[in-house]
Amino acid sequence: MTYAITQTCCADATCVAVCPVNCIHPTPQEREFGSTEMLHVDPRACIDCGACADACPVDAIFPVDRLTGPQKAYAEINAAYFDGTPAPGQAAGSPNFHVWDRPSFERALPADFRPLRVAIVGTGPAGMYTAQDLLLHTNAEVTLIDRLPVAGGLVRYGVAPDHPTTRKIGDTFARFHDHPRVRMLLGLRVGEHVSAQELSAHHDAVVYAVGAASDRRLGIPGESRAGSVSATTFVAWYNAHPDVAPDAIDLSAERVVVVGNGNVALDVARILTGDPERLAATDIADHALRALRDSAVREVVLLARRGPEDAACTRPELLALAQLPDVRLVVDDHDPRVGAAIDSAAPGELAALLREVPREKVDWSRTPGEGKRIVLRFHSAPRELVGAEGAGPTSAVSAVRVSGTGGEVLLPASTVLRAIGYRGTPVPGLPFDEATGTVPHEGGRVAGLPGTYVVGWIKRGSSGGIGANRTCAAETVGTLIADAIEGALPRPTPPAKAFARLARRRAPHVVDARGMAAIDRAERALGDGDGRPRTKLVTVGELITASRRRARR
Repeated sequence: MTYAITQTCCADATCVAVCPVNCIHPTPQEREFGSTEMLHVDPRACIDCGACADACPVDAIFPVDRLTGPQKAYAEINAAYFDGTPAPGQAAGSPNFHVWDRPSFERALPADFRPLRVAIVGTGPAGMYTAQDLLLHTNAEVTLIDRLPVAGGLVRYGVAPDHPTTRKIGDTFARFHDHPRVRMLLGLRVGEHVSAQELSAHHDAVVYAVGAASDRRLGIPGESRAGSVSATTFVAWYNAHPDVAPDAIDLSAERVVVVGNGNVALDVARILTGDPERLAATDIADHALRALRDSAVREVVLLARRGPEDAACTRPELLALAQLPDVRLVVDDHDPRVGAAIDSAAPGELAALLREVPREKVDWSRTPGEGKRIVLRFHSAPRELVGAEGAGPTSAVSAVRVSGTGGEVLLPASTVLRAIGYRGTPVPGLPFDEATGTVPHEGGRVAGLPGTYVVGWIKRGSSGGIGANRTCAAETVGTLIADAIEGALPRPTPPAKAFARLARRRAPHVVDARGMAAIDRAERALGDGDGRPRTKLVTVGELITASRRRARR
């Protein structure tokens, strides 16, 4: 019996490394790997050994005969990926998980090369894959830095709470926190507590993995009205991010319009319309759970500028949206191009998944009906966020003016969430490309700043999921090591422990690995009483206080 990869695939290729018969594709060596939404198991070649399921960091791989309900679709998705392709040849795999031992120096760094001091700014997936590569393949001493007093980045604050298995990759990263060659300095802000120049002076190399903290703008009139909120803020709100206040989101409106149809937009729609009691067993923020229980939202409209054939979401997320209990998913049939694109979609194409979804010509003059529903409206570009009649330019949103086949249409709504992508922000001391929201680089190397590198979304833009950061990190680390071998890295002059002393003088509440472990224990203990995996601490003060509580002996 073959195995199948399901919804929560992170595409980091751990499964590829352990497969003894090379039946999981695309591999990191194949061109399609850089753009794939998930990996696939070839049922013709799978030998049912289970190695991939054991190694999967997000529990996304199951025997086909154990798939139930909505997951059964993934048996067909895996098989369809290989239709018309020859069965791959046999290939030996290699183990992915390691014990702490002598570094293997697989990237040609000489074994007698002096230990490098490398600082990594950011503890999300990009930063942690970089740390993993350095620790497993070199003798580098790594300092992990984060502006928040807790590690995790987008694994902690970006993954939807109803995707708990995706969060499990955080456990894989957490094993590096107490590595003997790692020092953690959490709650340290580069550009505030220490400068980029000071950071570089104390290390051979600095890798910035700071992600994309802002959102893209619509660039339409009324975008700054009250009630217009970025999806990045909404996601941070339900994930208990310290930067977003518990009362930042108003759910008193019956209809919410979400501009965008990528995975984040679908996450937002799912959280807004799903049963809050299903979220009660997750690590969703307490304030978000209370608000969702009292929510008046009955309809979420997802606006897409283009047609269903160009939808930005992945198949797993669209399948999950179509299978929400007690939530109707409908396609607004306002444009003949919508139905034509769905009906003509080839098997395996994303639009084909919408064939069984009801189509309706929605009357937007009516208030949402009974029950909850999600409306997919394609070929609808937002033109303006309109305020109440006679109100000023800074008044609250009352409707969204969108394009349509018969002209412009007003969609009444007092809450609009912008979900058209994340965007990087300038990093103090580094060059920045305003057009792309990234730091200019060559293979991860920042031009004009020897020993300075970037990885993740600040390097390549906000594209690709968790696993894409693994190959991104491999490129940056390869560049860094090549520079080290060529003698292009500036050698630090202060002693190795000097930076930690400097950091603690500038940021007295900095959190180390023991403090991070204490936060983890505190949150898990808070969650135990309610049957939850953890209850997240919301404020910086709460996190710092918890970090100081050491385990009782």
